[in-house]
Amino acid sequence: MARRSTKTPPPDDASEERILDIDVVDEMQGSFLEYAYSVIYSRALPDARDGLKPVHRRILYQMGQMGLRPDRGYVKCARVVGEVMGRLHPHGDASIYDALVRMAQPFSMRLPLVDGHGNFGSLGNDDPPAAMRYTEARMAPAATLMVESIDEDTVEFSPNYDGSESEPQALPSAFPNLLVNGSSGIAVGMATNMPPHNLGEVIAAARHLIRHPDADLEALMRFVPGPDLPTGGRIVGLEGIRDAYEKGRGTFRIRATASIENVTARRKGIVVTELPYNVGPEKVRAKVKDLVAAKKLQGIADLKDLTDREHGLRLVFEIKNGFHPEAVLEQLYKLTPMEETFGINNVALVDGQPLTLGLKELLDVYVDHRFTVVRRRSEFRRSKRQDRLHLVEGLLIALVDIDEVIRIIRASENAAQAKERLIDRFSLTDTQTQYILDTPLRRLTRFDRLELEQEKEELSTEIARLTRILESDAELRKVVSNELAAVAKKYGTERRTVLLESSARPVEPVPLQVPDDPCRVLLSSTGRLARTATDEAFGPEPSRRSKHDVIVSVVPATARGDVGVVTSAGRLLRLSVVDLPTLPSGSNAPNLSAGAPVEEFVTVAADETVLGLATLDESSPGLALGTEQGVVKRVVPDYPGNKDEFEVISLREGDRVVGAVELRTGEEDLVFITTDAHLLRYPAGQVRPQGRAAGGMAGIKLGPDASVLSFTAVDPALDADVVTVAGVTDALAGTGQGTAKRTPFENYPRKGRGTGGVRCQRFLKGEDVLVFAWAGQSPPRAASAEGAPAALPERDPRRDGSGVPLSKPVAVVAGPLR
Repeated sequence: MARRSTKTPPPDDASEERILDIDVVDEMQGSFLEYAYSVIYSRALPDARDGLKPVHRRILYQMGQMGLRPDRGYVKCARVVGEVMGRLHPHGDASIYDALVRMAQPFSMRLPLVDGHGNFGSLGNDDPPAAMRYTEARMAPAATLMVESIDEDTVEFSPNYDGSESEPQALPSAFPNLLVNGSSGIAVGMATNMPPHNLGEVIAAARHLIRHPDADLEALMRFVPGPDLPTGGRIVGLEGIRDAYEKGRGTFRIRATASIENVTARRKGIVVTELPYNVGPEKVRAKVKDLVAAKKLQGIADLKDLTDREHGLRLVFEIKNGFHPEAVLEQLYKLTPMEETFGINNVALVDGQPLTLGLKELLDVYVDHRFTVVRRRSEFRRSKRQDRLHLVEGLLIALVDIDEVIRIIRASENAAQAKERLIDRFSLTDTQTQYILDTPLRRLTRFDRLELEQEKEELSTEIARLTRILESDAELRKVVSNELAAVAKKYGTERRTVLLESSARPVEPVPLQVPDDPCRVLLSSTGRLARTATDEAFGPEPSRRSKHDVIVSVVPATARGDVGVVTSAGRLLRLSVVDLPTLPSGSNAPNLSAGAPVEEFVTVAADETVLGLATLDESSPGLALGTEQGVVKRVVPDYPGNKDEFEVISLREGDRVVGAVELRTGEEDLVFITTDAHLLRYPAGQVRPQGRAAGGMAGIKLGPDASVLSFTAVDPALDADVVTVAGVTDALAGTGQGTAKRTPFENYPRKGRGTGGVRCQRFLKGEDVLVFAWAGQSPPRAASAEGAPAALPERDPRRDGSGVPLSKPVAVVAGPLR
């Protein structure tokens, strides 16, 4: 198939129309090959010598020509882009600015080449860089190494796009930039993707290769075990890295660096401080949000991005109670960009040809390049010094007989004649003679002669050193190796990426959710909640007590079950056990210092207090309540599962609940103690269970101006005590504590429900009221209002005896855990 191409003839009427028959296939092939050649060699692939694509090389070279050194001020990026585009890179400004921005990003480059000032974007391009008219830049210290000695004939130059200027075909590159900073690009029919490495490790491998040119891959990998990404993270699995270092292609997985911490008082969380290479926090947040919405990811209560300049990256995943953070973290690795695969494809240009290179080949090309650079630099410097030595020797010859030189110059009719006479008289060269004639007479003094002789000696020494480098391969290798060592010492940093052989999972994987194991829920005297790890029995009493060790309520539960919190307003509030902090198993009478305040889980009014815990098990004997006005009630355990709050007693006007006890067997004795020092005990069986809406029945007959101070339940089969504290009521100062008494519970007889009971303490002079009372299993444990341990008196067998003074006020008493 062919097409006819008609070209518009020139305006000259004498010209004839020319029609060319062109094969479409040939035209397409030719055009595509030209395009592919341009992309491969002029855009997408880096040169293996300096590791730069043409646009990056032109930016660095032009910045060097503009004098944008690290010790100079910043200039607008738009100016740099304009200079590069006008002089060297005839393409769009966007591509030039994008390349400039990447070289300034510390999260993209392991050793940034541009020192940027302004917004140069964020990790993962979540926040794009500002426009070039706002940002400023100059060369980074590492960039000066790339262009170092470029003006000493170290590299070949070629004409720019219009032939008006010249540009380097490769930069001298004083460090292995291709391996250190990596590269990525997509050409036609091929692509490159190379990860960054640690500068010190790569230079150590290059120096080893200089000393041992026949070194194998195993020897080099002892220095370069794997990539070192600027964003850190963890590389999992090293098999693909070895394949890439051997054949030029391979894959490895990058994981975020995460730790499990306590992010709130009662919740654990996953804190991410490093993300995989080229992955930003916004990408992770968006993916997690989608997975949670689709219910493919469970256990995450909240996600916060606390990243700032002071602390760096910090993503906090708050984990719901009831889920194992370790299992949630594995799900994050599996389903989100917190674990990514990086495919290594080491394609670079070598002598103008795209080749796939392994680690040794990459180092060989770079080392050979440095040999060439140092050799050409040495030749250039030796030539310059030889030229200078030639002039110095001529000056010294003239200084030996300076009077004759002056006489010849003065006797000559013109400069040409003087030049010829000096050449004939002193056997000088044309260059030496011209330099003597151009030198001012003020320099031809005795002092200048000493300087010239010293300069001659230094030049001779330097020429000899450069000659040794040029004539000795060992000397050349030594120079290159020492220069690399100096670069590593100055710019080397510690490894950031952790290398892991494999992502070995535990033999038994951690389940996602906490199993519904039996446990106990505890409430302390200071209103702290916690749960035990298992339903095991508690150990013996510790020899020393600590704060928050008085446990006023304990109920059995399961880890994923619910319990109730009973308040003085007659309410029962549902509480999820899995939300509570866990105490370690095997605790001996544990304290709840590590517990969480009950206010974090339920909301109570200002005049409402939490009295105890209750199970929501319908098979239990139920809940026993006692009110301030002497009402008693046993609640039928009937709690609908669709409600989180219940009214368990209908209180009279001005009444409130003073005690709430979860019955264990139903055979306990209910105990009332009043402010006028009366105690009444009777079997719980005398109280008929009632529904939640009922108001209860008469529990104790109160005396004039008396009220119920304490209501508890005591198992008569166990050793128990009664603790009472008498005091004085002062209308101005309130109620103050006086004396306390501890009496065996068995000394108090049973009476009928609704009676007045028996006296439990005799008031001393000045005492008129009980300010505290309690009955329960022995031995009792007392504490102050702040939860600090308090001492109680020894047992007094007299049930109506008087008390003894207290060393510390007592606010709460409880029995041992069971």
